[in-house]
Amino acid sequence: MKTLFILNDPPYGSERTYNGLRLAGHLAKLESNTVRIFLIGDAASSAHGKQKVPQGFYNIADMLGNVIRHGGEVGICGTCMDARGMGDGEILEGTHRSTLAELGEWTAWADKVLVF
Repeated sequence: MKTLFILNDPPYGSERTYNGLRLAGHLAKLESNTVRIFLIGDAASSAHGKQKVPQGFYNIADMLGNVIRHGGEVGICGTCMDARGMGDGEILEGTHRSTLAELGEWTAWADKVLVF
């Protein structure tokens, strides 16, 4: 199954991105699944590569890395990155600056689209 996750909320302060990534991580581990994640709006900052969180607190960057390690792809809305002052050199390894056109292609590709 091909699943696209579209995440909208910031990485912290709401649990929507956290819960979306929990599910994405689980699906990415299953052999029969391919997972793609598109970070849009405030979720773009989820891919910032220098996150520091208190000990014992979940780390969204680590959760994205888990999906990537299991073959998942992560695109970040370029316009949203620009609006948040994020440069290409500040994003997590394995993620990439993306576009709404790519989101459209990924949506057409997916068997399921989940929005958090």
